[in-house]
Amino acid sequence: MSDSQRRALRQLWNQYGLELSDGLVDLQEQFAKDQPVTIEIGFGMGDSLLEMATSDSTRNFIGIEVHKPGIGHLLREAKERELTNLRVYANDSIEVLGHCIPGASVECLQMFFPDPWPKKRHHKRRLINVKFLDLILPRLQLGGVLHIATDWEPYAEEITALLHQHDGFRFADIPWRPKTKYELRGMKLGHKVTDVAVQKI
Repeated sequence: MSDSQRRALRQLWNQYGLELSDGLVDLQEQFAKDQPVTIEIGFGMGDSLLEMATSDSTRNFIGIEVHKPGIGHLLREAKERELTNLRVYANDSIEVLGHCIPGASVECLQMFFPDPWPKKRHHKRRLINVKFLDLILPRLQLGGVLHIATDWEPYAEEITALLHQHDGFRFADIPWRPKTKYELRGMKLGHKVTDVAVQKI
C-alpha cells in the first residue's frame, strides 16, 4: 500500500466509510440525496466504480472491498472529485449483505470480474452460488438488477446456468458499465468477456 493510499484510509474513512459493526443501516441517511442505490461487490482499485459515481450524480453507490490499497485509492480519488454519492465497506461482502443491507433497498447490485478460482479443487471458493443468490434476492427492489461480468468462460457458463435455474430472476438487458483496467488487459490477451444481467421478479 502506498503512502498516499494509507493516508487516504486514515484521513478519509470517517467521510466515506461504513462500518459492519453498525449493523442494519438506512442507506438513504448515508447520502446527501435520496436516490437509487447501486452496490458493487469487489471493486478492486475502484476505477470503474469511480467513473460510474462521477458520471451519474442521480444515483448513490456503495462499494464493498477488502483490498486495502484499492480502498485507499478509491477514497483518495473520491475526495479529489468531491463525490457525495459514494460510500465504502471494508468487509466481506457476505457479512455486509447479511447484516447491514435492508430488504428491497438496492436497485442494482454489480460484480465485475469476481475471482473465478479456475482450478477444479477451488471451485467451492467461488462467490456466486445458489446460497449467494438467495442472499442477494431479498435485498434487491422489485425489478432490481444483478449485473455480473467475467472473462473466464467456464465461470460465465456456470453463472448463467445458476441464474436460469433460479426462480427469483429473469434475464434482462445488460446495463452500461465502464471497462476496467483488468478487463482491458484481458482483452489484449484474447480473453472473452461475458456480461450477464437479471432482474428480480
